[in-house]
Amino acid sequence: MHPSRDISRLIEIMAALRAPETGCPWDVEQNFETIAPYTIEEAYEVADAIARGDLDDLRLELGDLLLQVVYHARMAEEAGEFSFADVVEAITTKMIRRHPHVFGDEKARSAGMAKGMWEAIKAEEKAEKRKARLARGLAAEDHGSGFLDGIPLALPTLTRALKLQEKAARVGFDWGSAGPILDKIEEEITELREAMANADESSMKDEFGDVLFALVNFGRHLKLDAEAALAGTNEKFRSRFHYVEQALTEAGSSLENASLEEMEVLWQQAKRMK
Repeated sequence: MHPSRDISRLIEIMAALRAPETGCPWDVEQNFETIAPYTIEEAYEVADAIARGDLDDLRLELGDLLLQVVYHARMAEEAGEFSFADVVEAITTKMIRRHPHVFGDEKARSAGMAKGMWEAIKAEEKAEKRKARLARGLAAEDHGSGFLDGIPLALPTLTRALKLQEKAARVGFDWGSAGPILDKIEEEITELREAMANADESSMKDEFGDVLFALVNFGRHLKLDAEAALAGTNEKFRSRFHYVEQALTEAGSSLENASLEEMEVLWQQAKRMK
């Protein structure tokens, strides 16, 4: 079998890898649950390539992510549920349906028609999905039928907090400005201190989560994405710590042998440099 620019070749490769008798033993034993973490990991690696501005790496990482789609589709086909072609048909149907101002008739394409249309169409799709699940004998919803229940559980927690807050804000459940949220953050920190004083582990966890949630909300009002802000801080920490490591190596020492005081001096140097 040879490489190809045709998607059908990738589908053939996955079918061969999953063949019970002649395929790869590791690939054959996988299922949706075991592959899901790899799917999430590949999506993050795509985002990482974009953040680094490495378009050649992005090309490769997009291929890895595409493989994940083909992988899941192949397992579903083996189970008699759907195929890769069904996945393609579903997304093309959705995109055409959600963009009548691009693909629809003259009325749908007129100015102003797109406003509010996206949410209305998504609501229709949700109702149809619910009806289809009931017809198949499944529960009406995967994890609830409330206004906020459509926010995916598998999102990174900071991102999910932001999505929950944004959706609640659409119906007016929101702070009027950023200022009062600072008071809320201080209130949550006070409650965290009380839980710490009582050595209440369960309350500490709960209050710590409240502090994080309030910080995400504060960032949202400042037009700052908490996930992106923390990513920047993570990289800043990594870079400064690497400076400490290099400086110790050049001095004939190491992280393991250096005292906290020595590392702190170098850390302050790194802060002044970057």
